[in-house]
Amino acid sequence: MMLRIKRVPTVVSNYQREEAEEGGCGRNCLRSCCLPGAKLPLYAFKKASKPVSEQSPLVSDDSELGIDFLDSLVLGEWEERMQRGLFRYDVTACETKVIPGKYGFIAQLNEGRHLKKRPTEFRVDKVLQPFDESKFNFTKVGQEEVLFQFGASEDNDVHFIPYAPIDVDASPSVVAINVSPIEYGHVLLIPRIFECLPQRIDRESFLLALHMAEEAGNPYFRLGYNSLGAFATINHLHFQAYYLATPFPIERAPSKKITTTSGGVKISYILNYPVRGLVFEGGDGLKDLSDVVSDACICLQENNIPYNVLIADSGKRVFLFPQCYAEKQALGEVSPELLDTQVNPAVWEISGHMVLKRREDYEGASEENAWRLLAEVSLSEERLEEVKELILQAMSSCCVGEVAAMAPAEESVSSGPAHEDADESIKGSHPAMVPV
Repeated sequence: MMLRIKRVPTVVSNYQREEAEEGGCGRNCLRSCCLPGAKLPLYAFKKASKPVSEQSPLVSDDSELGIDFLDSLVLGEWEERMQRGLFRYDVTACETKVIPGKYGFIAQLNEGRHLKKRPTEFRVDKVLQPFDESKFNFTKVGQEEVLFQFGASEDNDVHFIPYAPIDVDASPSVVAINVSPIEYGHVLLIPRIFECLPQRIDRESFLLALHMAEEAGNPYFRLGYNSLGAFATINHLHFQAYYLATPFPIERAPSKKITTTSGGVKISYILNYPVRGLVFEGGDGLKDLSDVVSDACICLQENNIPYNVLIADSGKRVFLFPQCYAEKQALGEVSPELLDTQVNPAVWEISGHMVLKRREDYEGASEENAWRLLAEVSLSEERLEEVKELILQAMSSCCVGEVAAMAPAEESVSSGPAHEDADESIKGSHPAMVPV
């Protein structure tokens, strides 16, 4: 049986259409009809070589770029697009509050994300689906929605070129605005855009996302990823990112160590949180962390398990959440009360930023309601254990190196430097989660 759900698709581009588009648009897009002679800014980063725990954004000695240049570039370009009126609504006018309670869930009233759109069917029982040129993809966005090209430099120094040619054959990665933003600076990272990759993680693309988090150097700038079946609605490889100047509840959750890989990456369970998952941190270098997490994601994809990923702490910590909400929704196992909220629990909601579409839900937001929704997303403890074993087996058989022998479990609270004041607020227990 093919499982499908109906939901209002998120509009990420002003040129997005529900129907197939004809070629030859003449509207300054990123396709062959409009690309000749086009130029976009280029940010070329220096590949990191330090251990993850010591990393900071790197610049060449003779460069005039400050260590926070990418951070300033993203915000400056994003604000310029806001002044030009390219967004569907003013996200700065959206009401936001921290929900009282020990977890500090964040609620936002964002009524503009689903207006004037009709529900569309999405298949949710197949994580890997082929790219479909007839559907909307990011080559159809307008060039004015693209902020800059982003990639590794050829000479291992940092460079910024304000007007760089677009080399289609090299298929650059680009950063574009999301015209339906959740928060300030909401952007999309689209790896190797002209290769038209489907929404699936690979090692190269995930390392690119970690580099972006590291280069920004701002702990309040996080990147997220949603697989198909876990509320990605566009089957063209992309990550999302935005700024939120407060800790996400998931960043304050305690963890229990499972093991450490031969490359120094610690893998742990997330504890006392409504969505069960894994957290990865450390490593002898950024690539070690990236390879371990991307191999875990590839394992989930190949086993048809939907998942969400949050990249936090400037690329030093990564949370992985296998999930089952869309499947339960398609099978009619989610209560009408939860469905009526129209909340799609993707990476941001799972991380504790609840994007609400109805004022009644915003005004009645409580820790209990947030917990109840997110508990429906989570795998059971037994199922997560099975998934964890799948991941460890996959990693032990690949070239990233064998997983080290299991060490005694250790409970700890992992927290980035900017979030040290939050540790005390997450101690304690919570009612058991709903098993799947």
